Amino acid sequence: MSRKGNNTAGILAGLLAGAAAGVILGMLYAPEEGKETRKKIKNKANDLKDQAKNKYGEVSEKVKDQYSNISSTFKETANSVAHTVKDGYDKYKDQIVAKTTDVVKDVEAELNDLKS
Repeated sequence: MSRKGNNTAGILAGLLAGAAAGVILGMLYAPEEGKETRKKIKNKANDLKDQAKNKYGEVSEKVKDQYSNISSTFKETANSVAHTVKDGYDKYKDQIVAKTTDVVKDVEAELNDLKS
């Protein structure tokens, strides 16, 4: 998952850098005053910064949600396995105790027979 996240982040960064370069080049070659061009570049840079922050927020929320889902699923699975193991242990423990009790009774009966 981290490899996919790195690829997505790289692609997003590349797209934003390409868009920014395109906007800046377009403005620099437009026939306007330098002051007006600098103002447009500043506004566009602020817009791109806001877009990047929004995308970061969206991606961050998705990652948090996925982590939460995976964490919950793991906890549920671990609890289920623990209960299954405990139930199996209790079941077989009771069977072993019952068999051991039967064996002890049989041995005691044999010893009583030998004494008589």
